[in-house]
Amino acid sequence: MNSIQEIFQKKDKNLLSIYFTCGYPKLDDTAKVISTLENSKVDFIEVGLPYSDPLADGPTIQESSQKALENGINLDIIFDQLMTIKETNKTPLVLMGYLNQMLKYGEEKFCQKVVDCGIDTVILPDLPMVEFENHYKLLFDKYGITNVFLITPHTSEERIRKIDSYSKAFIYVVASASITGAKGDISSNQISYFERIKAMNLQSKLIIGFGISDKETFTTACKYANGTIIGSAFIKNLGINGVDKIDEFIKPIIS
Repeated sequence: MNSIQEIFQKKDKNLLSIYFTCGYPKLDDTAKVISTLENSKVDFIEVGLPYSDPLADGPTIQESSQKALENGINLDIIFDQLMTIKETNKTPLVLMGYLNQMLKYGEEKFCQKVVDCGIDTVILPDLPMVEFENHYKLLFDKYGITNVFLITPHTSEERIRKIDSYSKAFIYVVASASITGAKGDISSNQISYFERIKAMNLQSKLIIGFGISDKETFTTACKYANGTIIGSAFIKNLGINGVDKIDEFIKPIIS
């Protein structure tokens, strides 16, 4: 059983995960952000690996990645930063990056570093299903790593059920067929989409992301899933108010 499955055994409703970009706003903020989020009682944390050409990220996260890269962040530094809090942090971490980052770093080396940092769940949005089935499933199984797949309003039922069969942590339900970023209220079309996925009675837990930004959107999304991920709204707040104001962002959402 991985760390995310353990979380769901304790709590399977109204989970809140926060995405942040390593090395942002400052190079050495990674450990401090994680520690502060843990103290804020979020359920798990999505650790973003800055990348120069992010496929799924909107302008807010893109800008945070660019700033982090300008700060000098790289995978070696990130893994070193994560190692510094391995023994003290008890909130599960999910590593979110892109396939090319793992390929460039070295697949085996990347997986070993992930495990060394106490992480057992990754999100690689651009990992093709066929590549997962033919190669990465065996690689991840070797290291005890679970891959999280994303679905969108356009994902076929056949693919969703295949993803469900492979999922060991949760299915990432992308709220709209677009990039990340706050988009205001949840629309009736999105509600219909959430209802359709919920009605499929999948075996996997569901976490909704992309466009979840505040108490209202969090509460609405949680009616149709086990929880949500908030990214861009948190990154924007972090850029404006800094690490010391994280709790002021989290409290109104989970209160």
